[in-house]
Amino acid sequence: MVRLLGSLFDPRAWLHLVKIVNYYNYSHVAPLRQVRFAGPGNVSPDAVFQNPERIIIGQRVRIGSRCHLWAGPAEGRICLGDDVLFGPDVLITAASYRHDLGHPVTDQPMAEGDVIIGNDVWLATRAVILPGTTIGDGSIVAAGAVVKGVFPPMSIIAGAPARVVSERIIADQAAATPAEAAQQSGFDATGNPG
Repeated sequence: MVRLLGSLFDPRAWLHLVKIVNYYNYSHVAPLRQVRFAGPGNVSPDAVFQNPERIIIGQRVRIGSRCHLWAGPAEGRICLGDDVLFGPDVLITAASYRHDLGHPVTDQPMAEGDVIIGNDVWLATRAVILPGTTIGDGSIVAAGAVVKGVFPPMSIIAGAPARVVSERIIADQAAATPAEAAQQSGFDATGNPG
């Protein structure tokens, strides 16, 4: 009881509370006003956004707890399609430090690339999506995957580094050929955007 009363009158505890509120304001509240939403969505109150003017979010997107969306500081965009589902702790970044031009790493320029996530994509817990990645419609990214590259629609993606391990098949779409499914989703028959 004495410790509780002591902490109530300890100015360091109140200063720490001010720091937490400030962090929440500049990492969630203020940036969320600048993110472009196509329609209603569900964003966890502890999701974090950086460079929100370069983040575009489709309709009915659900962003889970402790997710981080970091668009590039200069040009790297994050574009999420409709009905994207985030598990907790997902990181999407459109920029990363170069590491091959000297040291320290934090003095190196950023390498940026757009991240495009299609419609109806599920990003499972602790998935990491790196700059320059495109994930096609209907894909699933496994928990803990580290994803970089272009992935065709209906891919099941897993691993570090991530690769396609299977294909998502939906019962009512099983009659369509893979080329037809790719064409409907904006990818060509080889899985490239087009």
